Amino acid sequence: MKNYDGIALFSGGLDSILAARLLMEQGRSIKCLHFYSPFFGHPGRVEHWSEAYGLDITAIDAGEAFVDMLKKGPAHGFGSAMNPCVDCKILMMSLAREQMETYGAKFLVSGEVLGQRPMSQRRDTLNVIRRDAEVRDVLIRPLSAKLLDPTAVEESGLVDRSRLLGMNGRGRKEQLALAERFGIAEIPTPGGGCKLTEKENTRRFWPVLSRLASPDVNDFMLADVGRQFWYGDYWLTIGRHKSDNEAYAPLLREGDLHFKVAGFPGPIALGRSSRPWDNETVRMAAALAASYSPKACKAAEEGQRIGVRVTQNGSSTVVEVTPGRDSLFLDPTWESARDELHALRKAGAQSSE
Repeated sequence: MKNYDGIALFSGGLDSILAARLLMEQGRSIKCLHFYSPFFGHPGRVEHWSEAYGLDITAIDAGEAFVDMLKKGPAHGFGSAMNPCVDCKILMMSLAREQMETYGAKFLVSGEVLGQRPMSQRRDTLNVIRRDAEVRDVLIRPLSAKLLDPTAVEESGLVDRSRLLGMNGRGRKEQLALAERFGIAEIPTPGGGCKLTEKENTRRFWPVLSRLASPDVNDFMLADVGRQFWYGDYWLTIGRHKSDNEAYAPLLREGDLHFKVAGFPGPIALGRSSRPWDNETVRMAAALAASYSPKACKAAEEGQRIGVRVTQNGSSTVVEVTPGRDSLFLDPTWESARDELHALRKAGAQSSE
């Protein structure tokens, strides 16, 4: 395997592109690592990015490690939604550090800009990330290096600190000028790119983390598909369109319930729980799933019996239901997730006093 001078964390955003290119401009060979999970990353775009930006990029699945961090509880807490930004940075740095020996690298590169993000890019937080990820002596932040303490790599002369930059704040004028100098024509749109920063996704993901006994990557992938409903720790997701219905097949696993209205077009639904399903809960879920089949609902109004085929572990049965949405299965709300997250933050603040 080819050896590199440094490993750069590559998100696909402009800052990560520029950070890598700045070191390459000094003649350093840089391997870019694009970490992805159910919440962030686009491994399918790596080939395009490599061609568009002249970078050597490899995608690495960080989903399992990220979910483990969520289950343990992020040490530095959540942001405005379900985003554990500081712990995420620490984890990505740690995973990149583990790859240094594989690639023969002597340093790590990150595109962070001092003061750009209120939670994870304050000066004190940048120091915490560097410390907790145990990368103090090998990490370079080229875009803001002149505003930060020199690192051992810079002091060694392996990287010319005088050619690094001193960017600060949330503006993009300097980044855009640098992109023009590098001849970068395709400018990524600004934004975090992490689903956990958004209210809609927090509404979907928070019940998975807070209600399932031991959620995994598959659970969070399922939470991103279809309409979401919860009754305690019973979970039902109902397809909205063809692509949702097709997405369930690779996510189905042992113990899941597969619902399909018999004899009428309609959505596929998938039920999951940490405990067995009782007959009444299955019937209630089937009735809710059937309510999203307009033709089945019309037939029921005309007095026709409606059956929903329920399959579990290869065994099927047809349950007769009256389609309806008057159910104990409820659509999770952002407000509920927000309040629970707020309570966690408050408890964490009190315990640290």
